[in-house]
Amino acid sequence: MSAKNSPYTYEQAGVSIEAGNALVKAIAPLAKATARPGATSELGGFGGFFDPKAAGYTDPLLVAANDGVGTKLKLAIDYDRHDSVGIDLVAMCVNDLIVQGAEPLFFLDYFATGELENGVAERVVAGIADGCKQAGCALIGGETAEMPGMYADGDYDLAGFCVGAVERGEQLTGDKVAPGDVLLGLASSGVHSNGYSLVRRLAADFDWQLDAPAPFDADRLLIDALIEPTRIYVASLLPLIRDGMINGLAHITGGGLLENIPRILPEGAHAMVDADAWDQPGLMAFLQAQGSIIPEEMARTFNCGVGMIFSVTPKNAEAVSERLEAAGETVVRVGAVDAGTRGCTVRGSQGTWSAATDWEATHLG
Repeated sequence: MSAKNSPYTYEQAGVSIEAGNALVKAIAPLAKATARPGATSELGGFGGFFDPKAAGYTDPLLVAANDGVGTKLKLAIDYDRHDSVGIDLVAMCVNDLIVQGAEPLFFLDYFATGELENGVAERVVAGIADGCKQAGCALIGGETAEMPGMYADGDYDLAGFCVGAVERGEQLTGDKVAPGDVLLGLASSGVHSNGYSLVRRLAADFDWQLDAPAPFDADRLLIDALIEPTRIYVASLLPLIRDGMINGLAHITGGGLLENIPRILPEGAHAMVDADAWDQPGLMAFLQAQGSIIPEEMARTFNCGVGMIFSVTPKNAEAVSERLEAAGETVVRVGAVDAGTRGCTVRGSQGTWSAATDWEATHLG
């Protein structure tokens, strides 16, 4: 029988059912370790169940978020740093939930590649499970897609989906933010998961030696500083939210300080941020110097060392700071909310930059 007439198989086309089954078996204990009230974290079904009542909710609103890791994955792939990008994936979703007052309940992931390498996939999922444990949510399922011809050898992509809950009437919408509020910030762990297309462009154009010590930290390789996973703020912020101590929260992601802070402001409120209130991390200063990036571009692209900014009434500012520092966070007073056009102004020794906003409730991203 000629090759043309021989029986075809899915594996000959590049998809291994056995490899997929082996991966599910390997990651099942990782998912099980994330179990929490309301979920069993058992894998293998067509979907995952979650019981909000078992999680302690009486009349919950469900809040959903999805995100990816972006081109930070290219650094992970090129430098064999697969263990922490799963944390990034979870962080980008759960940090978007906590700013709305929602507790993350369960998480699902999507892993797509041309040819399944179970060693790599398992390392990625182990990071996802780690992120879920940090956030207190259960990994209840996901999808692994093996698609020959769609990805270059060794490449993969990730997407994450998370659902959280908040009791009706306790959600954070920005309506409690008011002129006179104090703005506090929580330190980031690095670039987080935004701006990596620019980071990678700088690395290529200036021939960075990523496997050499970082110019700003001789004790770390540059690649390890760049790949540092996104900080997950859920455990430290959730108790304060439930105690009614926080008026509004902004996750500083794509768009940086200028674009994200206005998203939590009501009409008639303007955020004034003092860029000199905190020391710019060495990594951020390195990026700015390497690319001759103007300060306004920095404030619109990167988190500039602050991963969360939130509004509190002045009488609560000290108590909130103390509780967050006790929870392991680095807190800085970054500014205040003034009366004015809805928007944000960042002012410092390098200049002043403003952004008004016309965000609509339907905005995605």
